Amino acid sequence: MNKNKVITFKKPGEISEDPLTELLRNGARRLIADAVEAELQDFLSQYATFKNKQGLRQVVRNGYLPEREIQTGIGPVQIRVPKIRDKSGQGIKFNSTLLPPYLRKTRSIEEVLPWLYLKGISTGDFQEALPRRLALSQLNL
Repeated sequence: MNKNKVITFKKPGEISEDPLTELLRNGARRLIADAVEAELQDFLSQYATFKNKQGLRQVVRNGYLPEREIQTGIGPVQIRVPKIRDKSGQGIKFNSTLLPPYLRKTRSIEEVLPWLYLKGISTGDFQEALPRRLALSQLNL
């Protein structure tokens, strides 16, 4: 029998990770990557006929933008958005409609924060505010 009575507390701001949450984040990361990749392939197929005199494509894939973090309902998810190179000089750019450059939080997170402030922080009634607003935000996806 363990007679150790010491209890370790989490540090403020520290989030305990569990295998299921990590599995969900990895699945979300792969799903987002696949969706953006399909969006990029569709974009590149639109410019497949743009070729130079040697027959080489003028709009080609060119690596990834720096990795960034998006806040989702399951926590932060690291994403990488692919980029293209326009060799023709026409200024063709790829901007994902799923992950615009300014996106840092999903819509459900953006909707729940003002509600929590109004109903939770100002009145101190988190018990009522959090479950109701999270349920409503899930319906608006």
